[in-house]
Amino acid sequence: MDILASPAEMHAWVRALAPQKTIGFVPTMGALHAGHEALLQQSRNENDVTILSIFVNPTQFNVSADFDAYPRSNDRDVRIADHHGVDAVYMPTTDSMYPNGWRVFVEPGTAADPMEGAGRPGHFRGVTTVVSKLFNAVQPHRAYFGKKDYQQLAVIKQMVAELDFNIEIVGVDTIRHDDGLAMSSRNVRLSTEQRASAPVIYQALNAARRAVADGNHDARILQEMITQQIQAEPLCTVEYVSVVRRKDLSAVSSLTEESVVCVAAWFGDVRLIDNIELTTTI
Repeated sequence: MDILASPAEMHAWVRALAPQKTIGFVPTMGALHAGHEALLQQSRNENDVTILSIFVNPTQFNVSADFDAYPRSNDRDVRIADHHGVDAVYMPTTDSMYPNGWRVFVEPGTAADPMEGAGRPGHFRGVTTVVSKLFNAVQPHRAYFGKKDYQQLAVIKQMVAELDFNIEIVGVDTIRHDDGLAMSSRNVRLSTEQRASAPVIYQALNAARRAVADGNHDARILQEMITQQIQAEPLCTVEYVSVVRRKDLSAVSSLTEESVVCVAAWFGDVRLIDNIELTTTI
């Protein structure tokens, strides 16, 4: 397994591959967990070559303290990559990604406007910029993203479609702990009490899924139900609950097509997001 530290090294590595080889790419910010491992395994199953990137991207953080606190475990992550048969790990330095004088950004599309976009201005501009740079360096045929970050997945799909990237974007189902909490690199920052309370998010999402199955298709009622159930947990504060169309993340008043409900909530200074896809037969 090769470790590459700059765009130039990544370009050279890709050029040396046989032209018929298919490349699967898993972009991450490190602190790998079972969710990332599922992405790596699917890439390994579907491609000749798998490349993992590890880069904590400063341009997508709104608060510098959150960037500083983001967990970093590069040595452990490299061992996990090697265990899963990854062919190369791309670990660019910040200076190589954003050299002095750098000032070009990639503006995201409309999928970036609601939810995370409303509360974290500039976040998705940082995401689309760094992912574009990673795509240009790696030149993958397929790129794998977890559905836990549902809006990020939608933003990347929109960018790839509208900027004519010749890359298939593959969304992979969320991997969860036994109690339902979505795997996240941020979970390690939860206190023991917060960790015990955090599954309330998935419990509320599942309650909404059952309500839809029982015939409740009113988005406002579903949002209120989820909010009330999560807010009943004293350690948790809800930032938003949104029911939106899966395709473009526009708000819906009634579930007349495939939708997704997305949640952001705080446990102290730890912000967690989750979602669940809703299907109605109307």
